Amino acid sequence: MQFTTKIPISKFQNQITYDSKILSLGSCFAENMGKKFDYFKFQNTTNSFGIIFNPVSIEKLVNRIVNKIEFTEEDIFFHNDLWHCYEVHSELSNPNKEEFLKEINSLIFQSYNHLFQTTHCIITLGTSWVYRLRQAQSDNRIIVANCHKVPQKQFNKELLSVETIEKSITNIVSLVNQINKNVQFIFTVSPVRHIKDGFIENTISKAHLITAIHSSIFHLPTSSYFPTYEIQLDELRDYRFYKEDMLHPNKVAIDYIWERFKESVISETAFQIMDEVETIQKALAHRPFNPNSESHLNVLTNTTKKNK
Repeated sequence: MQFTTKIPISKFQNQITYDSKILSLGSCFAENMGKKFDYFKFQNTTNSFGIIFNPVSIEKLVNRIVNKIEFTEEDIFFHNDLWHCYEVHSELSNPNKEEFLKEINSLIFQSYNHLFQTTHCIITLGTSWVYRLRQAQSDNRIIVANCHKVPQKQFNKELLSVETIEKSITNIVSLVNQINKNVQFIFTVSPVRHIKDGFIENTISKAHLITAIHSSIFHLPTSSYFPTYEIQLDELRDYRFYKEDMLHPNKVAIDYIWERFKESVISETAFQIMDEVETIQKALAHRPFNPNSESHLNVLTNTTKKNK
């Protein structure tokens, strides 16, 4: 008897190995998957500019990186004792203007080097809803990646059309290919529900993302889709797979989605090393009854040697 509807996922071409260089961009679920790559010691970089939810803002950052367009004083602002930039996450905000500009500009060049070497770029889109900054001049009414707790009245909220999202996806791939034609793109949609937008509005938002991705990758042979959103909704159709807020997938769900990702996107040649890494990670995380015992010290010594 089967108690879940399992989504068939074919094995990807050009699968990820330990020689792959992975760049993960996008929503908070990209962070969840990035932590998995880090745990298993893959060569991975995740969201250098912080969490970005919408495709237009991801496109804007990729354009900066590829064309090495540095941030200037016109791109930042002071609010609540910190300097912010509407194009990056608030985790990068800084009380010192010069340090802030120096840091985010250094990230542009670091990200360029990462992108130049990337073999697999995983982009997780979170929402089609965006906030556009209100300004006196229409050409300054930019779509922001993060509102930085600026009063709501300074923004207009709008829903990106499928066509706009398609254009952003196509532009992202085209921009990256300017410096690296060998990148394999994996697009996915975050399973996190943005209920603050409204229940129906969240469904519309996800539908726009999914439609746009599939319309775009049909014309992009180096791009694929991994059904993260569908796995959460169809295979894990129960609130026991969510955190207490009933919106974010919990650890069980993340582990399950990772396993589905592993079996289809990661090469079987990496599995043995992954098992060995996990054994070491568990040993390092073990809390002994007596940390000073000879047996535990021997385990630590052997584990340290393996970790090197």
